[in-house]
Amino acid sequence: MNASASQDGDWSRDFYWGVASSGYQSEGSAPDSNWKRFVDRSAGQDGVDEYRDSVDFRHRYADDIRLAAGLGVNTYRFGVEWARVEPSPGRWDETELAFYDDVLRQVRAAGMTPMITLNHWVYPGWALDQGGWAEARTADSWLGFSRKIVQRYAGQDVLWVTFNEPLIFLKNEQKVGALSATRYFAAQSNVVQAHRRAYDLIHELDPTSKVTSNQAYITGVNGMADWFFLDQVKDKLDFIGIDYYYGLSIDNWTVFAAASDKFWDVKLQPEGIYYALRSYHNRFPRLPLYIVENGMATDNGKARDADYSRGDHVRDTVYWLQRAKADGMNLIGYNYWSLTDNYEWGSYRARFGLYTVDALTDPALTRRPTDAVPAYRDLVAVGGVPQGFRLKRGPGTCSLVDGLGSCLNPARVDGPLTPLK
Repeated sequence: MNASASQDGDWSRDFYWGVASSGYQSEGSAPDSNWKRFVDRSAGQDGVDEYRDSVDFRHRYADDIRLAAGLGVNTYRFGVEWARVEPSPGRWDETELAFYDDVLRQVRAAGMTPMITLNHWVYPGWALDQGGWAEARTADSWLGFSRKIVQRYAGQDVLWVTFNEPLIFLKNEQKVGALSATRYFAAQSNVVQAHRRAYDLIHELDPTSKVTSNQAYITGVNGMADWFFLDQVKDKLDFIGIDYYYGLSIDNWTVFAAASDKFWDVKLQPEGIYYALRSYHNRFPRLPLYIVENGMATDNGKARDADYSRGDHVRDTVYWLQRAKADGMNLIGYNYWSLTDNYEWGSYRARFGLYTVDALTDPALTRRPTDAVPAYRDLVAVGGVPQGFRLKRGPGTCSLVDGLGSCLNPARVDGPLTPLK
């Protein structure tokens, strides 16, 4: 396994505490893209909300970066939108490049490490017109975009993410009508090869940087799901990026609500993040682990449970991260998804933000803190929960997050805790 960049210990921080966002979901002022076309023709049908200007990160980024800095985090994840900076083949929009230049500058000026995603499911309309990701030339074009961005930001301590959740990316390509079932495996092969080439390209242009692709942890069957991408690029990763949201146990099968995008109906099981980390630690013991996304959805801001808030959830989750670290897992970072509510791929109904925003009803797009803001700030400040912390929500019965392994070898609830700092 090529682990040269991940085994030298040359990391800029002992632990990365972060918040996450993506370009299209939060920026507003959407340029022509695969997703813009889908929403333009589908808004008002089948639960698809009009996009409007999302939460207008494009013009409010300075304020949002200040909100992140106010949490005490040291890492800020954002995306550079290919559709925004290359509106037609080979033509670069210098105004939009300057926008991202200033985002990066302000993130670094606030003392935060930038984590930049190069593909968060959105690409230019002209690339869709040439066949989208089912065509190899789209991968070539994306690599040209990636070269432009990496050259521009090399040497600035960037953590690079090539593709956000590749398996879910291709699933959603089918949803928006950009990928037919007959071309699925062509697109899958192109994404795999694009990541492999991008990994080498990034290390050529930015030699000391770290590169990953964050994987959606598919509870119960993740090992099989990883065949589609992760197992084919495992020699081209500097760390394992993991997105964990939902658990599974013999007394909780609500995870299936996520298949219909009713994320708020899934009963949360924070302990599942421990098993997701343990699974990857056992499979890739030489590679550091980073939770690139984790959070909880509410139904349009409504309370999920009378006695379990967003703040409760983040405290319970961090407890299990500390348990994983104490049990020897090489966990190096955690990002909360997301800093603000945003456009969740067709709808504003699912809200994940530390700061909530009424995108459809509040013209001012006011950022209102949830109870997780002080909770997360306190966790970051001291590296987690204190010794003696009591979980607000205990584990389910016989976890199946990692198949039978997580049931037959459960984590100790009263085990040791290691501070994350």
